[in-house]
Amino acid sequence: MTTVTFGTTPGYGEKMIELLGYGQAVRVDNRVETSGQGGWDDDFHIPDSLEDEIVRAFDNVERTLATVGASWKDVIHINSYHKVTPGEEAIGEDHNSVMAEQFRRRLDGRAPVWTQTGVTVLGLAAMRVEIRVTAIVNASD
Repeated sequence: MTTVTFGTTPGYGEKMIELLGYGQAVRVDNRVETSGQGGWDDDFHIPDSLEDEIVRAFDNVERTLATVGASWKDVIHINSYHKVTPGEEAIGEDHNSVMAEQFRRRLDGRAPVWTQTGVTVLGLAAMRVEIRVTAIVNASD
């Protein structure tokens, strides 16, 4: 029998359910999928600094994974969405250097697959990045 567990991140996750009717994570047996996590705080404020926003988005992924018994060590796939100006040819080093530093810091030498996409808008006007992940709990055990 398949076991399905939905996770609600305390704070902003509870507000997302109330405001928009969606959750932050779902665990099906040992597979976890998250919704996109922005670099917001519990009141949806976005830091002025791009680096702080990206770090907070990684923190929010961690908080969300924890709601269903997972962590960064379980992550196998990362999707990141980066706000770009129409006509830009690539996502900039200002995004990539922080993303790479967070991968090194949080993934302990593991290298999950990563899909990086440039977009012109995200869920909140101030957002510049959104991250969602897929994880397999205890896959490395």
